[in-house]
Amino acid sequence: MQSDNKLLSDLAKLGQSAAGTIHGVKSEVEGQFKSRLQTVLADMDLVTREEYEVVREMAVAARQENAELLQRLDILEQEISKLKKKKK
Repeated sequence: MQSDNKLLSDLAKLGQSAAGTIHGVKSEVEGQFKSRLQTVLADMDLVTREEYEVVREMAVAARQENAELLQRLDILEQEISKLKKKKK
């Protein structure tokens, strides 16, 4: 019986050691992957979410201003057309 317990004890120690090694390997692989991914993303020259939102807001404001200017231009063209008709 004593030898069975020794065998089970040794197997349990081996399992714990293997689990610790696997955990260490997993952590190392994750670290390497994150490092490589950060390098790839940095090389892609991507913008941050904050930068994107600022530019998006600027684009929305520019579209609104453009629409307002088009309305003003239409009104001015109508007034010019009326003035030309009155001259004739």
